[in-house]
Amino acid sequence: MKIVISSTGNNIDSDVDPRFGRCINFLIVDTDTMLVEVIGNSSSLSAHGAGIGAAQKVASMNVGAVITGHVGPNAHMALSRTGIKIYTGAKGTVKDAITQYKEGKLNEATNPTVSGHHGQGRRRRD
Repeated sequence: MKIVISSTGNNIDSDVDPRFGRCINFLIVDTDTMLVEVIGNSSSLSAHGAGIGAAQKVASMNVGAVITGHVGPNAHMALSRTGIKIYTGAKGTVKDAITQYKEGKLNEATNPTVSGHHGQGRRRRD
C-alpha cells in the first residue's frame, strides 16, 4: 500500500514534520517495496487554507493513508471525505514512522488533533 508521510526533508532519514498542512514535503512510500517519491507541499507557505490545499494534493496521489504528527480540522475533514485514513502521533524519522505504522503504534485520527491555524505560529504585530 502507498502511504504519505509529512516530512521536513526529502528522504526516509528526514524527520517527520508534525504539521500536516504546513510540512515541507510529502514522502509517498510504498510499504511493500519501500520505494519513495518526494512531492513538495506547495501549500506550506499559504496565508490561509494550507490544510485544505495539502489534503487536496494528497487526495490526488492515490494513497491509502497519511502519517503525520498532528492534523487540523480542515485537513481532517477534507481527507476523511476521500476515505484516506489518517494516523497521527508519528515521531522521529520517516523510517521510524513507517515502522510505527507497520507495528500498529500510531493512532488513527477520527477527529482533528489540533485547532485550526495551529502550525502557523504567532505573527508579530508592530
